[in-house]
Amino acid sequence: MKYQVLLFYKYITIENPKELKEYSLELCKKYNLTGRVIISEEGINYTLEGLTEDTENFVKEFIKDERFADTHIKRSEGFGKSFPGLSIKIRPEIVGTKFPKEVDPRVKSGKHITAEELHDWYKNGDDFVVVDMRNSYEYAGGHFRGSEDLGMSASRELPKVIDKLENVKDKKIITVCTGGIKCEKMSAYLMYKGFKDVNQLSGGIHTYMEKYPGEDFLGTLYTYDERLSMHFGGDREIVGKCKRCGNKTEKYQNCTNANCNMLFLICDDCMSDEEVGAGFCSEKCSQSKARVVNRVRG
Repeated sequence: MKYQVLLFYKYITIENPKELKEYSLELCKKYNLTGRVIISEEGINYTLEGLTEDTENFVKEFIKDERFADTHIKRSEGFGKSFPGLSIKIRPEIVGTKFPKEVDPRVKSGKHITAEELHDWYKNGDDFVVVDMRNSYEYAGGHFRGSEDLGMSASRELPKVIDKLENVKDKKIITVCTGGIKCEKMSAYLMYKGFKDVNQLSGGIHTYMEKYPGEDFLGTLYTYDERLSMHFGGDREIVGKCKRCGNKTEKYQNCTNANCNMLFLICDDCMSDEEVGAGFCSEKCSQSKARVVNRVRG
């Protein structure tokens, strides 16, 4: 791979976030990396891209810090323009949930289940419930076989939709998300709300797809960068459906109506539909005079 994307996080007490921010900025500039970094007193969340050699040199230096020596670094192919630049911010949380302070993954969260263990669960037909903790538009492009979509558009909405899981409160649950960061916080919340057997997929969907491409996880994995989606090959099934006609697709775009700007899946035929107009999620949106730059992505 000429370019590589690094994805990693860790819930760990950061006593001086500002100091870590300055060090991260220095290290990213040294290796010409772009991406997004969030640092908080509760931990770190990094997504970075650069030349493969540069990203590997970054990792070698970064994990010299004993706090991060055991961090699970996930790698995938980039194309050199996954991010417009470098953003490093200090925030109250590394995932914006606004959950009660008692919900703290550093203290208590769901049991970590490896990709191999989940694969065995599927293979053996175990009785378990996969709860997808991502947003619904991410779920639409790809998801685990038999998983539950809670209908969220942001992580902070979990308390509003948790009633949907009331009927499985006493069953074996495994929370999943892109890289593990969301499902770790969400599993902690489920335990806080009295769920009995809570597990989380260690390393997230990314790790599972890497080990078992085309198996159990159907479709593509949504990414928060200009790639928009990714996969690791395998005989995968396309599960994404065009919002306008229902045909299978893996292309995302933002609605051209500035008052909508919804990210949705669209097929090639509907993209060229002159009656509704390319770039709109519906005929109603095409009537709006408010416009944003139309981008077909993925």
